[in-house]
Order: sequence, then C-alpha cells, then structure tokens
Amino acid sequence: MPKAGIIYNDVKPVASRIAIELKERFTAAGWDICITSAVGGILGYSTPESPVCHTPIEGLTPPGFDSDMKFAVVLGGDGTVLAASRLVAPCGIPILTINTGHMGFLTETYLNQLPQAIEKLLLGDYEIEERAMLTIKVFREDFVLWEALCLNEMVLHREPLTSMCHFEIAIGQHAAVDIAADGVIVSTPTGSTAYSLSAGGPVVTPGVPVLQLVPICPHSLASRALVFPDSEPVNIYPVNTPRLVMIVDGNGGCYVLPDDRVYVEKSPYCARFVRLQPPEFFRILREKLGWGLPHIAKPTSVELP
Repeated sequence: MPKAGIIYNDVKPVASRIAIELKERFTAAGWDICITSAVGGILGYSTPESPVCHTPIEGLTPPGFDSDMKFAVVLGGDGTVLAASRLVAPCGIPILTINTGHMGFLTETYLNQLPQAIEKLLLGDYEIEERAMLTIKVFREDFVLWEALCLNEMVLHREPLTSMCHFEIAIGQHAAVDIAADGVIVSTPTGSTAYSLSAGGPVVTPGVPVLQLVPICPHSLASRALVFPDSEPVNIYPVNTPRLVMIVDGNGGCYVLPDDRVYVEKSPYCARFVRLQPPEFFRILREKLGWGLPHIAKPTSVELP
C-alpha cells in the first residue's frame, strides 16, 4: 500500500477542511495516509523566563512520517511551507505545496487548481526540485544549546530592534571581520527573496550554491551584502552586546549571550518540492514581486497614442 502525508495549517478552517477531504480521497484510492498539523514545525519563541526552546532537528518529524512516504501535501501559506520543510526534510519527503494563504511565494499551486494537481500527483506526473537548507546551532562553550533547520534565513539582532549590535564574523577559513549593525542575516538562495531582499541583499536563483551575509542597517558605507560559497560555514560572535535574539524563518527559539557562538552551515538535509511544471523562477519573481514588468504602466482603460 503506497504511503503519503498531509500537513496543514490548523488555524485556517479551509485548510483543515481540505485536509480531511484529501485524506478521504487518498484512502479511498488505496493509500495509507498520515495527517498532521504544521504547528509541530514552528519553533518556540524565547522569553526571559524561558530563554531556550530547543527541539533537536530530527525530533520534529511527526509520528508516521518516514522515508517510505512518496510525498506529502502541504496546505497553507509560506509560513506553513517553512514549518513543513523542517518536519519532513530529515526524511527526504517531497512536498506539494497548496496555497491557502496570501503571498504564497513558496507554494506550487492554488486551491482552485487542486483537483488537477492531485490527479497529476497520483499519476506521478511531476518533477522534484531540491532547495538548500541551513543548519543553525548555538554553542555555549562546547555544548549545543539550540539547533534548527532553516529554509529561508537566520536573523540575529537585539530585542527590541532599536539599537546597534557589534559582531565578529568568520566565514570559512577567512579572517574574521567586525560588523556594527542593527543585526545580521544569513540567507539561502530561497531566502534571498525574503528578509534579505528587504535588507538590500541581491536576489539569487535557487540553483546557485551560495549563501548570503546581509547586515541590517549597517553603521558603515563599506558593510554590504556578501555572497560566498555554501561550502564555507559561518561563525558569529556577539561583541559587547547584553543579549541577542535568534530568529529562524520567522520563528524565535534562543537568546544569544555575549559568550555564545552562532554556527551556520549548509545542512545535509534539503527541502524537496514537487513541481507540476518545470520550475521557472523568473515567472515567480514576475507574478509575486513584479520583477521585469514594464517600467511605464499601460492601463487597459486608457487608449495610449
């Protein structure tokens, strides 16, 4: 009996309803279905009373989800996709992402196209696109205090984000550099269209084997986004800062103290996306962010000379 999974955003009634309907349809077709909320992939937020919310990377995988699964259908927006990628990446399960949210930059298709998408899925008429992920670890001396998988970006800043931080950052075997900024971002190519883009970083196509280091509001004209090979790990040391907060893919999980070390490297795991048509990154940029559109508006209601 073939096996598949369903991951859904249980905050959205439409996603919850479609999840139950899909389970019934797959079960009737002879599939063994495991269903779970995406909430298990959301990293807990730190508070001063609870400074560390740590679940080991492999400990997030839901019961019943394993490498025997052909695929998992994800129902939600970009936040649900990010959470789902943490849940299933250690098992290598491909995910078909159905947008029930707003922007849906990471999603493959929409609810109104769900019947056709499921038909192609059951026929095996799809491709798999792999996206690089990051492993984030916070060390206190030699002890791993906190770790997480990351698809978009890791952000390190003060809480609240209103004052200058100082960092010593070492990339690979290169000499360490000092950066003064409101915070720093380490981003994957997938995350280059998220917070990194808003902070002035470049857009990187998904297949390029690089990472980005982007200072947030740096206190120097020379501190700009840096692109470097994803084979080089990053070590970040806070300098003269009372306490920083770690944000991974929009989730927080750990306060970082001055004696801690943040370690970032390309993860051995990757996010595997089901593509119902050949991946076309520039089309997504155009549809979601307006990239490459004519610089002069041509309204259809006005006859131009």
